[in-house]
Amino acid sequence: MTQFDAAASVRQRSDKVVLVGNPNVGKSVVFGYLTGRYVTVSNYPGTTVEITRGEAQAKGGAVEVIDTPGVYSLLPMSEDERVTRDILLAEPGARVLQVCDAKNMRRSLMITLQLAEMAVPLVLAVNMADEARDRGVMPRLEELERRIGVPAIPTVAVRKKGIDRLMGLVERSLPPCVVVSYGDRIEAAIARMETLLPNAPPLGKRALALMLLCGDDSLTPWLAENVRADRIREMNEVRNRLVEEVGEEIAYRVNQVRLQWIDSLLDGMGEEPATARGTDWPQAFGRYAMDPVYGVPILFAVLFLAYEFVGVFGAKFLVDLLEGGVFGKGIVPAAAWLAERAIPWGIVRDFLVGPYGMISMALSYAIAIVLPIVGTFFLGFGILEDSGYLPRLAVMVDRIFKKIGCNGKAVLPMILGLGCDTMATLTTRILETRKERVIVTLLLALGIPCSAQLGVILGMLGKVGAAATVTWLAILAAVILVVGYLASKVIPGETSDFILEIPPIRWPQVGNLAVKTMARIEWYLREAVPLFLLGTFILFAADRMGWLLSLQKAMEPLIVGALDLPPKAAEAFLIGFLRRDYGAAGLFHMARGGLLTNLQVVVSLVTITLFIPCLANLLVIVKEQGAKVAAGMALFIFPFAILVGALVNFAARRMGISF
Repeated sequence: MTQFDAAASVRQRSDKVVLVGNPNVGKSVVFGYLTGRYVTVSNYPGTTVEITRGEAQAKGGAVEVIDTPGVYSLLPMSEDERVTRDILLAEPGARVLQVCDAKNMRRSLMITLQLAEMAVPLVLAVNMADEARDRGVMPRLEELERRIGVPAIPTVAVRKKGIDRLMGLVERSLPPCVVVSYGDRIEAAIARMETLLPNAPPLGKRALALMLLCGDDSLTPWLAENVRADRIREMNEVRNRLVEEVGEEIAYRVNQVRLQWIDSLLDGMGEEPATARGTDWPQAFGRYAMDPVYGVPILFAVLFLAYEFVGVFGAKFLVDLLEGGVFGKGIVPAAAWLAERAIPWGIVRDFLVGPYGMISMALSYAIAIVLPIVGTFFLGFGILEDSGYLPRLAVMVDRIFKKIGCNGKAVLPMILGLGCDTMATLTTRILETRKERVIVTLLLALGIPCSAQLGVILGMLGKVGAAATVTWLAILAAVILVVGYLASKVIPGETSDFILEIPPIRWPQVGNLAVKTMARIEWYLREAVPLFLLGTFILFAADRMGWLLSLQKAMEPLIVGALDLPPKAAEAFLIGFLRRDYGAAGLFHMARGGLLTNLQVVVSLVTITLFIPCLANLLVIVKEQGAKVAAGMALFIFPFAILVGALVNFAARRMGISF
């Protein structure tokens, strides 16, 4: 038992615990174990950054646990870092549990030092201790505890080792006893800043003074609310004088001093002896997965397995089981039978079980069709995520994505889009700048077919031949690259640097996958299903008022004249706005009935793949990017899809290509 296990509580217990740490250190796993389940997931006010809150049981009663975004610094350089800092600012008295990476304590201690300057009660969970011991880099935590004055507990979160001690220590936690000197000039400026700050600020005066001296403009709203204008002017004068004395790179100087202090600390701590290691094939696989040569076949193998699991097992087997069996033969006929006998009003019966009914369409779509697809995709994505493969894929494709104004992280929502564009649009939140999020959202809406639509399309192309399939893929790839490149030039804003943690390759833990997948499914049921209900209601009302028929007739000249398709194809494109795979399915039935030639199949599939996003996706774009951006995307995509389809039709006929 360490000194901290026996320490008496000297401060009043806080009812909130904030989890802090670098990305990919196991914070969410620790959160899941402490709280038992994910309770609430919501955007932090004024941002698109998600914050997860749960409730843990401690000796003193229930404690709220807040899981913050992974950060590299608490001097904000990204929206995630600003949100984490703002949570600490908004929760005075909250205790902090920092999850560290035992394999990279140098980076973790950078956060520890900043938390020490904030004077927050702190406990360190030194996670992935087993991997650090295997590599012979596990620091001696007794010496670390002595030097910084807070508990440092070795944990293996995926196996729940050491986690049971954390809440008891957090309840009795104290601020670290660490003071780093930054030199006479900076220290004098810090001292002057501290006299200008209000008494009893939510974070330590030293930390706030350092942030302001380093040029943290994100503190401006807090200053405006809590500090007099004359004092703010004097703070600016203090910083300007310091800039004249030491130069603009104050933040760089501060970070260099911190790193020197951390290196000195680590040198004096020593390391535990390495344990016997087994085969290192997972790490060899990790290196090959990032290789520009070997990484390509590994990527194709991963995509093939993902397609088999999501596109075949999820989108075909499970969807057929639920849509054709549970809903098609059970729920919908039963609901129609009850409505026929219990509801005398035809409009109400149609509202429930008609062509655009809440049960027959909205719930059937959301539960029987989309849920199996996104459920299997969430599980598959969780496996790729927990295994450590996804960051390696991002590294491999970073150079390509830089051409379209993004970085390698953009590949993650793009891959998710092959499962469901609606869900993928929400995951664009992992991208750091608004410009990147808008570009990827546009490309998802434009050229990434969801797995349900993809299955129908590949089925049609398979009957036409390999040349048609290659043509379709080549056109989509070219469109994505060209539109992405042009969007990066037109859309204002900056792109972010590509900084991504590369975790070791490891076997995913079944329990963690189950918790994560169920949390995402719970989110889908709570956030996405209401959008399907709303969209179906809009279509029901439009159908009742005759708008759908009018739209179909208005589209026919364009479909026939520009694309050289039969008039009936207009119905498929219109219904494709409701559901992408419904539109593709309409074309499939036309092709099977001999109404489309091979060339018309290719033209129609290129056009409907690029066609405006489905209603659910459009509503999510409105939610994430605003109505103006969503409307602008739709107004661009619709004529652009028709234009590309018309060009394909014209070029093929001009060159005599009939497939």
